[in-house]
Amino acid sequence: MNHSDAVTQLAALAQESRLSLYRLLVQAGSGGLPAGQIAERLGLPPSTLSFHLKELLRADLIQSRQEGRHIYYRADYAAMTALIAFLTENCCGSSETCYPPATCRPEEFS
Repeated sequence: MNHSDAVTQLAALAQESRLSLYRLLVQAGSGGLPAGQIAERLGLPPSTLSFHLKELLRADLIQSRQEGRHIYYRADYAAMTALIAFLTENCCGSSETCYPPATCRPEEFS
């Protein structure tokens, strides 16, 4: 992952509806959810949902698949893992001290 990809993904998540949408898809698992169910659960009108789905697709954070007349959306777990790895790379100067968080004390390095 590079800085540009990370910025694109973080920017896509930096909006309340998109963050809620993404978290919903993460919780839904690899089967994902159809667009209608997503709209219903989040209380979003179809046009608004479509806009937010497009932004998350553009950032490569979610994937879609057509099944009959329904489009299912799911979180891209590999992309999520890559973003988290990028963000936590070299945590506190050593990956061994990154996790669990209680062992990582940035104030010790100030």
